[in-house]
Amino acid sequence: MGRFSNNEGLWRTVFIVLLGQLISFIMSLSAFSNSFLASLGVDAPITQSFFTYLSITAVYGSIRLFLRKKLMVSWYYYVPLSFVDVLGNYCVIKAFQFTSITSATLFDCWTIPWVMVLTYFFIGSRYSIWQYFGVAICILGLALALLSDAGLGGEGGSRPLLGDFLVIVGTLFYALSNVGEEFCVKQKDLVEVISMLGVFGLLISICEITLLERHKLLSIEWSSKVMLGFAGHAVAGFLFYTLVPFLLKLSGSTLFNLSALTSDMWAVLIRILFYHEQVGWLYYVSFATVALGLVTYSLSEEESTEMSNVDGHLKDQYRVLTEESGRETASV
Repeated sequence: MGRFSNNEGLWRTVFIVLLGQLISFIMSLSAFSNSFLASLGVDAPITQSFFTYLSITAVYGSIRLFLRKKLMVSWYYYVPLSFVDVLGNYCVIKAFQFTSITSATLFDCWTIPWVMVLTYFFIGSRYSIWQYFGVAICILGLALALLSDAGLGGEGGSRPLLGDFLVIVGTLFYALSNVGEEFCVKQKDLVEVISMLGVFGLLISICEITLLERHKLLSIEWSSKVMLGFAGHAVAGFLFYTLVPFLLKLSGSTLFNLSALTSDMWAVLIRILFYHEQVGWLYYVSFATVALGLVTYSLSEEESTEMSNVDGHLKDQYRVLTEESGRETASV
C-alpha cells in the first residue's frame, strides 16, 4: 500500500512539473506570435486580443449558458476588470513593435511588485521579509535588463527602452485587473470569472477596434503567415486561461512562478534559432538575477501572513492569476 502511494505521488509530481512546463511553452508561443506578427509589419494589438476573448467567450460563455447559473458577482463589476485587462494586453503586445521577445518576456516579471503594492494597500495582504527581499532582487535583475536594452549588452529592437516601458505599464494594468479578480475568485466560480472576462473583453475590444484600429486592419496585407500568427495568439491565450487554474489547484503558485522562468529561456531559443539574432551577455546576468529573486520569493511565499477574513486557498488562487495575466499574455 505504501509503495503504491509513493508511486502515485511520484507520477503526480511528474504530471505537475510537465503541466508547468506546458504552460511555460504556451506563454512562449504567445510571445512568439506577437513578435512574429510585429516582424511582418502587423500593428494591431487590440485585434490580437479580440480573437483570444472571442475563443474564451465561445467556449466558457457557452458553458455558462448551458448551466443557466446566476452570476455570483454583478455584471458591472466585470466591466472595469475587463477594461484594464484589455489595456494591459494592448501595452504588452504593442511593446513587441519596439523591443525584443527576450526583453518583453523578462519584463513581465514586473507584475509581482505591482501586485504586492496594490494588495498591501487595498486588500491588506502582508508579506514576509524574504518575499520583499526576493522582489528587490527581481527589480535589480530588471534594472540590468534596462541597461542591456540601453545598449550596454547589445539587445535588439528599434526602440527597446520604449518597449520595456510599455511592458511595465502593461503589467500595472494586469495587476489592477488581478486585484479585482481576487474578489471575483472568492466566489469560487472560476468559470464565471473567465467567461465574463471574455465577454466584456470581447465587447470592449470591438469598440476599441472600431475607434482605433479600423484603418490599420485595412492596411494589413493578409497572408497565410499573418493569419497563422493571429491563430497562434488566440490558441495560446485560450490554453493559458484554461490550464493555469489546473496547475493552481494541483500545486499553488510556487511552481507556477518557477515554471514561468523557463518561458524566458524559450524566448532566447526562439530569438537565436528563428530570428538568427544573438542575445547580449547582460541579458543572461539579468535573467539569473531575476531567477534568484523569484526562487527567493517563491520559497517564502507560504509564510506570507494574510488578512484573517481571506481564505488561504483562494489567496493562492489569486496569486497564480496575477502571474497568469502578467505573462499572457505578452501573451494575450
